[in-house]
Amino acid sequence: MSLINTQVKPFKATAFHNGKFVDLTEESLKGKWSVFVFYPADFTFVCPTELEDLADNHAEFQKLGVDVYGISTDTHFAHKAWHDTSDAIKKVQYPLIGDPTGLLSRNFEVMIEEEGLALRGTFVINPEGFIKVLEVHDNGIGRDASELLRKVKAAQYVASHPGEVCPAKWTEGAETLKPSLDLVGKI
Repeated sequence: MSLINTQVKPFKATAFHNGKFVDLTEESLKGKWSVFVFYPADFTFVCPTELEDLADNHAEFQKLGVDVYGISTDTHFAHKAWHDTSDAIKKVQYPLIGDPTGLLSRNFEVMIEEEGLALRGTFVINPEGFIKVLEVHDNGIGRDASELLRKVKAAQYVASHPGEVCPAKWTEGAETLKPSLDLVGKI
């Protein structure tokens, strides 16, 4: 069964955010679009490149009303230490959630049990707390924040335009489709 269109399960976690430790729950997500970006671990190789790319694009996510969250099975203390020592992670202005028990990683089905680490999982969550986009892949493959931005824009467009869908390579302002009997076999 897919997690698409399922509601985020209850959780309680602590994040490092803007020099402070903050508590978050599934209720913290309500009312805004959210992006959860799971990554294996702090102090690694691909992870800081991804989190820095998200940091470089964070203002664009904010313009769309989207909260970004980085999540690994490290503690919030490790997130602070990484933030204090890495030039790439110093750029991060969004919360880095600690998931040392693996509850969030299991809830989002990205936990690698034998390693105690998360796969690279990306989830776009609507303001009602439902998962609208998910992508999970091997930990050796880094993600691109600009492609994630495109997917967020498409999810937001579809949510605000019932009866329309976004075709492949859709970008903001491009034509959408209105599925109907008249379109069958004509695309």
